[in-house]
Amino acid sequence: MPRKRLVAAALVACVLAPAAAAHASATQVSIMQDDDQLVYRDDATRDRALDEMKALGVDVVRATVLWRNVAAGVSRNAAARKDLASPRAYGVAVWNRYDNLVRAAQARGLRVYFSVTGPPPDWAHARAPRRERDAVRLAWEPDPRKFAKFVVAVGRRYSGHYRDEDSGRSLLPRVDFWGLWNEPNQAGWLAPQNAFSREAGRVIPVAPIMYRELFLRGRRALDDTGHGRDTILIGETAPLGSGKQGPRSPIRPAKFLRELLCVDARGHSFRGRQARARHCSDFDKFGPLRASAYGHHPYTKDLAPTQRDASPDSITMADISNLGVLIDRYSRTGRIAKGLPIVLSEFGYETNPPDPFSGQPLDRQAEYINEGDYLAAQNPRILSQTQFILRDAGPVLRARPGTKPYWFTYQSGLLFADGSPKPAAAAYALPFIARPTAGGVGVWGQLRFRPNGIVDQVQIERLSDDGTTWEPVGAPVEVINPVGMFQTVLDGAGPGVYRAHWTGSDPPGDVASRTVQLG
Repeated sequence: MPRKRLVAAALVACVLAPAAAAHASATQVSIMQDDDQLVYRDDATRDRALDEMKALGVDVVRATVLWRNVAAGVSRNAAARKDLASPRAYGVAVWNRYDNLVRAAQARGLRVYFSVTGPPPDWAHARAPRRERDAVRLAWEPDPRKFAKFVVAVGRRYSGHYRDEDSGRSLLPRVDFWGLWNEPNQAGWLAPQNAFSREAGRVIPVAPIMYRELFLRGRRALDDTGHGRDTILIGETAPLGSGKQGPRSPIRPAKFLRELLCVDARGHSFRGRQARARHCSDFDKFGPLRASAYGHHPYTKDLAPTQRDASPDSITMADISNLGVLIDRYSRTGRIAKGLPIVLSEFGYETNPPDPFSGQPLDRQAEYINEGDYLAAQNPRILSQTQFILRDAGPVLRARPGTKPYWFTYQSGLLFADGSPKPAAAAYALPFIARPTAGGVGVWGQLRFRPNGIVDQVQIERLSDDGTTWEPVGAPVEVINPVGMFQTVLDGAGPGVYRAHWTGSDPPGDVASRTVQLG
């Protein structure tokens, strides 16, 4: 990214409730995902995106390894005779987009996190009813054994011991951060979500049953390929859902977690026919769900990060602490670890412009992502926050311009599609929150764009009453948090416009966060 002054364009009003936890995280990593820029474009686009992410302060890049895409060149007949646990079964060139990503990321000091997920190829899922939508039909009842073989292939390739077939036989870098299946509580990723069970005598959630076996077999596949000590996420759940019980009706994450662990709404283990209907014997066969952390996508859609969804079974940024409470409550079954950390692996807000149907005003996007950063940082159980995406996706050109289908793609980037920054770019690089406290103003922020593990300083400044100059408030705040977070109280400070300001001689030079107006 060229050297430039990263400053927010306008003022944002922000007053936060007191934090639920007393101490900010000291090790929380910053993740960003943008498959369009990192996986499906050319090398120059990928490298530019990685450079921009690095300059903004990203530690880890997340990319989905879509089973269906990797296996696109494997016919049903070929699948029946090939060793699907071998990377070569899927071809050679098909891996280049992932090989090149891990090499380019490693060269920049960025860690890669692969979310290995469906939808599966046609030969690896059951036939769906014709009435179902195309996206749902593609995700219908994936074969967990074939998925495990695919995970073995991916695990072998990125074990650190595999030589690329078409780039000089060089060793491919190791990947040590994994997710197994994306948003299994959404029918576009795993279907059906609900179905009638003769054993139970009623409609029950079946997606958690399928996902349980996908995870258990996928986890074993990672173990078998030398990744047993890696960071491996369970869940990767979407935040919202529906109270309906149709095959396409998404299951809210708290209910999905209960069903995954074979417990009812009171937290009691299912027994008898209800347990048999849910294949709860999986735990006897495979053991507990062994994971490094629980992955979750705490979007709040059009609501502020502090505003809860109406359903208690939803889990958004506003009530993310509930996820840890539920995990610990259900850990009494021995099926999941108590105290399991949480990785927030997707989060963001779409903007208007350019999307007139789903977007927030530009300044509000900056405000909301910083509120999300703050809420995550105040919960020491949360290991990461993730921005989805870097750059707005282009509109759907086959749709009529100006219509909602035209803006179906995600417009949650920190940059517009042409690469020009939104106010959120500055807010991401240097998040800043200010709120009234007893006797002063409490501030929190992060020098995300600075290298991790260094001692640094940031100056809090207030705009003069005549609006002409920025005046320092107190002494510079020393930043000793390993990932650059800072938090302090400005005693005696009152209403006004505040900002966090870093000055330094090394790139990118003079950097100020978005401004915050109090009072």
